[in-house]
Amino acid sequence: MPIREVSLRRAEPAALAAGLQRLRDDLGVPDGFPASVTAEAQVAARAPRLPDVDRTDLAFVTLDPEGSLDLDQAFHLSRTADGYLIRYAIADVAAFVAPGGAIDAEAHARGETLYAPTSRTALHPPLLSEGAASLLPGQDRPALVWELQLDRDGTTGQATVARALVRSRAKLSYADAQHQLAAGTGGEQLELLREIGTLRQQREAARGGVSLSVPEQEVVPSEASWGLAYRASLPVEDWNAQLSLATGMAAARLMLDAKVGLLRTLAPAPQEAVDRLRRTAQALGISWPHTRAYPDFVRALDASTPAQAAMLNACTLLFRGAGYVAFDGTAPEQPLHAAIAAPYAHVTAPLRRLADRYAGEVCVAICAGRPVPEWALAELPTLPEVMAESNRRAHRYERGVVNLVEALLLEPLVGHEFTGTVLEVDSEAKDGVLQLAEPAVEARVTGSDLVLGRQIRATLVTADPIAGKVQFAVRR
Repeated sequence: MPIREVSLRRAEPAALAAGLQRLRDDLGVPDGFPASVTAEAQVAARAPRLPDVDRTDLAFVTLDPEGSLDLDQAFHLSRTADGYLIRYAIADVAAFVAPGGAIDAEAHARGETLYAPTSRTALHPPLLSEGAASLLPGQDRPALVWELQLDRDGTTGQATVARALVRSRAKLSYADAQHQLAAGTGGEQLELLREIGTLRQQREAARGGVSLSVPEQEVVPSEASWGLAYRASLPVEDWNAQLSLATGMAAARLMLDAKVGLLRTLAPAPQEAVDRLRRTAQALGISWPHTRAYPDFVRALDASTPAQAAMLNACTLLFRGAGYVAFDGTAPEQPLHAAIAAPYAHVTAPLRRLADRYAGEVCVAICAGRPVPEWALAELPTLPEVMAESNRRAHRYERGVVNLVEALLLEPLVGHEFTGTVLEVDSEAKDGVLQLAEPAVEARVTGSDLVLGRQIRATLVTADPIAGKVQFAVRR
């Protein structure tokens, strides 16, 4: 996701106001919540459905980007005689949202939370998503508590989920957690996170899964304006992500065994797509022996090298096309998520993504030996298209904001030459994508002799902060 930081203390730059409003209007991004939704949220916040089981004795902690308040997940990690126990508490949105009510209907219309640098368009009213339902520290909260048994090598064994009351003890940011680990002051939970996360990364590699470490453009708000930077994830983020992945894989297995649920799927790449990547590697001068599997090849790439950064960018093509599949009575023919190399489900972000509430509810019912609630079962068939549409809007919104910031930064420099790396080439259209190191811009470039991975000089010909359009050209 190109937009990570949300700072509500800073205003949007005046120079971007018109472009941002145009973008929101074009995409139908809502402004606030209807009065009926807000009123229902106020009632729900005062009287949520509380679980019978109390696990406030467990010292859960949350780990999120700096400034986050919509805290979906909290973990408690421990050792066992045979390995490890992951307890993963997920915000119980269903404790606050009445099926068919005003909040529920608005959530279906939105699908997921949309992020901009100084604001968020939340899936649920902030009174819930950043307040009563969020796993904020020192607050008792209803949650779905997953328990995952891991062997000593990190392999998942038994997995269950049930409702319980929890209380987070600490709200950690990625940067602070990484600093604490480096200083040796992380304590047991962060040390176990590193240990378990590393083991899960090894299991990912063993089963053929792959995570692309491509530095992302990040909008960086400041007091005066907005800027752009390339940002690589911290190790602690990747370890934390492994907890979510392990939970999502366990949820998928529960639902497949019960033949009811909602999976996040990605079909394996066709052989011709892999062959095309091999030709790309050859064109970039990167060795890819035929005896080396694709996941092993990708993990060895270094994004700091221009040619290998272009290769990583090309590899993202194999990760496009992910979607959702709902089923009841018959498991899907293609249940895998190819990038994870296993069946997988979204269950760990219900405050920010609609699908997770439903998949979580299915898993709770399965583990309790009860039928899936009718309200959840009735909506399952509609969710793949609802989520597909919301995913498209989120991508266009976040990409659109980045485009506007690129244009704002470059507008005074039209006519200047820049040095960049060619990330993509369309030989028929005679254009491609140029990546600048400073500022952190990726934009279209035209030219008849573009070569993938090559550093070139190109002239900035267009920078429109209203339309969010930036264009370079190679001049002879």
